Amino acid sequence: MRKIAAIEAGGTKFICGIGTENGEILDKISIPTGIPEETMKMVVDYFKDKEFEAMGIGCFGPIDPVKDSESYGYITKTPKPHWSDYNIMGELKKHFDVPMEFDTDVNSAALGESLWGAGQGLNSVVYITVGTGIGAGAVINGKMLQGLTHPEMGHIFVKRDKNDPYEGKCPFHKDCLEGLAAGPAIEERWGDKAYNLEDRNEVWEMEAYYLSQALINYILILSPQKIIMGGGVMKQSHLFPLIRKMVKETLNGYVHKKEILEDIDNYIVYPGLKENAGLMGSLALGRLALENH
Repeated sequence: MRKIAAIEAGGTKFICGIGTENGEILDKISIPTGIPEETMKMVVDYFKDKEFEAMGIGCFGPIDPVKDSESYGYITKTPKPHWSDYNIMGELKKHFDVPMEFDTDVNSAALGESLWGAGQGLNSVVYITVGTGIGAGAVINGKMLQGLTHPEMGHIFVKRDKNDPYEGKCPFHKDCLEGLAAGPAIEERWGDKAYNLEDRNEVWEMEAYYLSQALINYILILSPQKIIMGGGVMKQSHLFPLIRKMVKETLNGYVHKKEILEDIDNYIVYPGLKENAGLMGSLALGRLALENH
């Protein structure tokens, strides 16, 4: 069984690991995301004495995943300090001469979930993470969605809740989905961390209102066979019933499929790979690198 190096490059931490092409994680480590020079030195030090035949990098964005682009392999204009215009793949290639595949952390998580998780056996899956930011990726007809660049489904615009005066947190758009519904927006609007607001029904009704609108847009545009929702905010398990209820009510029977009308509890779900969705997504990228080599 061939071994793969996997990097889940997040805005808060980098999870690095070694696994196999069938999705088994053999070893992993967590590295805090500091400035690039310090973080990448720790990443390289972790892998330098390990054996592997390919590497998958699932990275926070925005990034450039388009292979014929001049900035392929770069983190582009990110709000994460010090990481804008950083050639993360180029830095790794200085140290490791193996096939590499590079995409967003959410596109790779969607791929991992479609291979080994909640989307197994399906060819159309959307994965959304709701945490420090909001990002979503998609596997359509068995392939990660990519065009001009990668999807930016966390920055779509949604109807504002009539009881919400909050201006929004996104540094680019203010009141896009991420600006209204990511963890920092919840904290700034309500004056406390999300996990301390568990018993405040109005907090989660509003959160579900925004997230359900996003899911409806994804359903109507991409028509996924399953929607998988991860990230720190989605650990509030009472969010899932609220979101499912609002999606079903707002669609109002328009998408006439039993998955939504009768079995929505199994249509909008938590990651099957749980906390390993991101790392196993990067393993899936490494597997793709082997296939394409």
